[in-house]
Amino acid sequence: MPTEDTVKDLTHLRKDFPMLSKSMHGKPLIYFDSGATAQKPKVVIDAMDNFYRNSYGTVHRAVYELSMQATLDFQEVRKKIATFLNAAAPEEIIYTRGTTESINMVAYSFGKAFVKPGDEILITEMEHHSNIVPWQLMCEDRGAVLKVVPMNDRGELMMDEFKKLLTNRTKIVSVAHIANSLGTVNPIKEIVKLAHQAGTKVLVDGAQAAPHMKIDVQDLDADFYVFSGHKVYGPTGIGILYGKAALLEAMPPYQGGGDMIEKVTFEKTTYNVLPMKFEAGTPMIAEVIGLGAAIDYLTNVGLDNISRWEHSLLEYATIAMVGIDGLHIIGRAADKGAIISFVIDKIHPLDLGTMLDLKGIAVRTGHHCAQPTMRHFNVPATARVSFGLYNNKNEIDAFVTALRAVAGKLR
Repeated sequence: MPTEDTVKDLTHLRKDFPMLSKSMHGKPLIYFDSGATAQKPKVVIDAMDNFYRNSYGTVHRAVYELSMQATLDFQEVRKKIATFLNAAAPEEIIYTRGTTESINMVAYSFGKAFVKPGDEILITEMEHHSNIVPWQLMCEDRGAVLKVVPMNDRGELMMDEFKKLLTNRTKIVSVAHIANSLGTVNPIKEIVKLAHQAGTKVLVDGAQAAPHMKIDVQDLDADFYVFSGHKVYGPTGIGILYGKAALLEAMPPYQGGGDMIEKVTFEKTTYNVLPMKFEAGTPMIAEVIGLGAAIDYLTNVGLDNISRWEHSLLEYATIAMVGIDGLHIIGRAADKGAIISFVIDKIHPLDLGTMLDLKGIAVRTGHHCAQPTMRHFNVPATARVSFGLYNNKNEIDAFVTALRAVAGKLR
């Protein structure tokens, strides 16, 4: 654990985010929902505005100056993402609309290439619906069997059960790096090592990890790694699929259209090289430019600095919250990201969220697209606070004070 003197205070970065100077219901905004979507620094907003105002053009399809410059900038961001993830080559980076589309793309394309009736797909009990439903659809289509690794009551994967469920029929394991509803950081390197020993591929859902910790896909040896732009302080509508080149080469296209083709005739179509093979149609150009600015911003701050700062916020908030009468934290894994899900006896999370909103505090309430997780803990929903690099301990103090007051009124 980092000591207090090794943690760089990032409070000053709050000024970089225009939305955080706003108020909500007449109160200064305290934004504790970065796990759902992060606020945007001015550099991201400016980058997209500048592109639309001064250099907008389509990519790949023209020889005029605007288009050529847009294409160059578009591909430079791909190189930045490859460096951000430590991919072996930019061609292993596929632009998608988000984590959800990235997972659907792999489920469809990998399934079509490699999965046969009777094969098995392994996910975990703590997954987001976006890492459950695509695999159910693929299993229905391919005649495969979906199996689920259970977790314990701390919200940690039961690795002994994982080992039992992993067989020579398992084609792919798909697992969250950090669970969105619990904050659990899963042992990805161990999971990948065990899976590869069994001849199984691994997809890692990095939606909750990429904004908060340094990711090295080669060190993890992940076969696929996915995340969303809007959670890494970039725009919505843009996501990333990293895949090992050999696997992507072996998989069929997910969609057909412009750019993903080499030659089209009515008799036969041949496909483009990576990454174009998986990027049909006019892409989300401005969103890619915005994502590039966000990656630059995160890199300049330093992912290690972000991780330490957010962990200090997690520890500070956890200690403060457990002192509230009747409050129970859902998910007490030994290794956690900056997420705290909780319930308070006799109070519905929706009521908590509504009352906190009136005090200018934004928290998430509901099942967090993780209904199987809620069923495990026998709760219909939780309230969730999730921190970003721009949060600070003064906000946590104000939140805990407000939470005590709200709980007192609602009982």
